[in-house]
Amino acid sequence: MNPVATLRRIAQQEDLNFLLTNRVPRIALTHAIGWWSRIRHPWVRDLSLAVWKAFSDLDLSDAKQQRFASLHDCFIRELRPGARPVDPRPGVITSPSDGIVGACGRIEAVDGEPQVFQAKGFPYKLAELLGDSAHTAALCRELQGGSYVTLRLTSSMYHRFHAPCDARLEHVTYISGDTWNVNPIALQRVERLFCRNERAVLHLRQPDGARLLLVPVAAILVASMRLHALDVPLNLRYRGPNELPCDAPCTKGQELGWFEHGSTILVFAPPGHVLAPGLATGQTLRMGQPLLVREDRRRSS
Repeated sequence: MNPVATLRRIAQQEDLNFLLTNRVPRIALTHAIGWWSRIRHPWVRDLSLAVWKAFSDLDLSDAKQQRFASLHDCFIRELRPGARPVDPRPGVITSPSDGIVGACGRIEAVDGEPQVFQAKGFPYKLAELLGDSAHTAALCRELQGGSYVTLRLTSSMYHRFHAPCDARLEHVTYISGDTWNVNPIALQRVERLFCRNERAVLHLRQPDGARLLLVPVAAILVASMRLHALDVPLNLRYRGPNELPCDAPCTKGQELGWFEHGSTILVFAPPGHVLAPGLATGQTLRMGQPLLVREDRRRSS
């Protein structure tokens, strides 16, 4: 019997998986793994990569380099040129990252407040996700009736995220929080999970003025995000201001930042944007593939 396959099957049992990834000192473990992953020693690197490969489908064939000084360097690896073609069509909002499509659909109002789902039967209020910001009320009004998509990055996926369209990054809201696992098992058990975890709200403005929000959500072992537009890491040790104005133009497909490991990106678009044809829960997307479509463009095509 293959011992690795046996361990994988055991880890996939829902109760045990939830216990091992959530009923632990999550923040302390996240700090510890962050420290361990940066150790630049061949023995530590090789052991860490061997364990990672044993429990995932890590594929480095499209990586820019094949050798890494540390586990962390492998986590945040870049891709070789041309590995992720970006759909160039105007009006097509592309996936900002590799990921598995989770909950998606229309941003509906319930009792006057926009609401979306983290999983079937597990709703959360958009205002709670976006945090106690001066922008929140206006954002919720603007996004009501629009569309949203949840993209889950597994541990073995490419962890950088990119601009889904030509836009300007106008503002970033950083919200510190917990580090619950964000896998499907946890999403079915922990209410309002995305509203509990560390996250950032990236405010993108399209050339015609339409808003687009990207919300990278951290998770256990992953509580750190880096953005090219900011000169500070956003992590659990960050003690700076929560509201971070910026003015960074970006073109479709341009790299915006990265997770220190895999996690989740939520995409929110105002009315006039609909899910791309064929998009469905459980589908695996690569960065640059169609995610949303502008309705005016769809009608004219």
